[in-house]
Amino acid sequence: MPQLNATGPRSDTDAVLAARLAASATATGGEAMSDVQFFDWLDERRRKHSQEVRRTTFADLSGWHFTPDTGDLEHHSGRFFAVRGLRVRTDFGPVPQWHQPIIRQPEIGILGVVVREINGVLHCLMQAKTEPGNVNGVQLSPTVQATKSNYTRVHGGSPVPYLDCFREPQARGHRVLADVLQSEQGSWFFCKRNRNMIVEVGPEVEAGEDFCWLTLRQINALLHYENLVNMDARTVLSCLPDWQHGAGRQTPGIHSDTAVRSWITTQQSEREAGAELLPLREVWGRGWYRAEDRISHERGLFFSIVPVDVVSNRREVASWSQPLLEPHGTGVAALLVRRIDGVLHCLMHARAEPGYLDVIELGPTVQCTPENYAHLPPAARPLFLDLIQGARPEQVWFDTVLSEEGGRFLNAQNRYLIIEADDSVPADACADVPDVYQWVTLRQLGELLKYSHYVNMQARTLVAALRTVAGIAPGPTVADIGVPEIGGTAQGRGAGRADHR
Repeated sequence: MPQLNATGPRSDTDAVLAARLAASATATGGEAMSDVQFFDWLDERRRKHSQEVRRTTFADLSGWHFTPDTGDLEHHSGRFFAVRGLRVRTDFGPVPQWHQPIIRQPEIGILGVVVREINGVLHCLMQAKTEPGNVNGVQLSPTVQATKSNYTRVHGGSPVPYLDCFREPQARGHRVLADVLQSEQGSWFFCKRNRNMIVEVGPEVEAGEDFCWLTLRQINALLHYENLVNMDARTVLSCLPDWQHGAGRQTPGIHSDTAVRSWITTQQSEREAGAELLPLREVWGRGWYRAEDRISHERGLFFSIVPVDVVSNRREVASWSQPLLEPHGTGVAALLVRRIDGVLHCLMHARAEPGYLDVIELGPTVQCTPENYAHLPPAARPLFLDLIQGARPEQVWFDTVLSEEGGRFLNAQNRYLIIEADDSVPADACADVPDVYQWVTLRQLGELLKYSHYVNMQARTLVAALRTVAGIAPGPTVADIGVPEIGGTAQGRGAGRADHR
């Protein structure tokens, strides 16, 4: 039985907290659960989690209806979310205007990770959670992952475990390590935000049946496994205080922090991106159509909205119906990195998406679904996509297929890559690199992540991934993390991009 702290959360300086996080990220083993024990636990959770997802028709979608006046797809309670129409006009990208369906979910949910010391090492309380849209059922999620409709129990189901850790945490004697509103996918959600929280608790908080304590080293290693650490866990992990550079330690970039913020503000001010919500019925005939079992684009591109019935033995309610957004094709989210004057920089893209609150957010160097560009001229292909797809093996630092949020999206996956750029990519904006791209250090990204609406969802996953790979001193290297060895040999448990099922 692990030895627990006798007292509650500590009150540290930022430097001490960074050191504690670094110790968790480089810990040799798990104090609460070994690597092998984790996979045994995960196998058991997958055996005990029963879920059936069956496609249905809109006419048979229980609890949902198309409203007579607008044609919007809504829940009968008026809560959860709705599918509405959107008209977009922009000066950004190859298509200046279009119509599309979009998910409108104005309420703010909680994505929260509880942390606690066990035998002197910080551990995160992670959950084995089943989502209807997951490609493999159970994935590793935050301690709490709940919409406001869920945690206020609009569905009449059971309460959300550990929710009290995130509601008035200071009053309960807990310590907040991170608390920030972050956006979600701006092409699929309209102005969607969730509260990303990390809260340190004392030994009074124990792991329930579907929960386990893991060190940062263990979680970082699991990020290299396909479809294991879910999207909501990745975004919360990206908001952790920066332990690799230490509190107050400045690693100079080619642009100052003020210059980076000024560049972002300039892009937000000068980009023209107008997005107007419309009745869903107004997108019919404008590239989109409604069938009895789907809402789809006439070219078969982008995504569909599909109705499903769900039966689950491990959710707040045992069965329900809902629409899910089903992307067409596997996306690519890739980050070019290189050392400039000895400091690691990331090539960030000031990306406009119609659902963003502030017009643009920093995205990866490349973020696209390549199939969606097949009908456009070659010049419309995303900049750097060919470079990413042609990268040599020795340039690839991270290459893993990871799922997007399974509560709203069906079988949504992106191939996440971190590629070391060579000298063919200039170190600053020029004729070949327009000013919507800029090199930013990992420390600067960590500073931006303390605030809302700067770094998009896909880039946050890549920040979490970048913290796991070699060359990010003084944090862990791949050898420290032990990606090939976690849970045993490659033949026994799978390694690197292996999908442990």
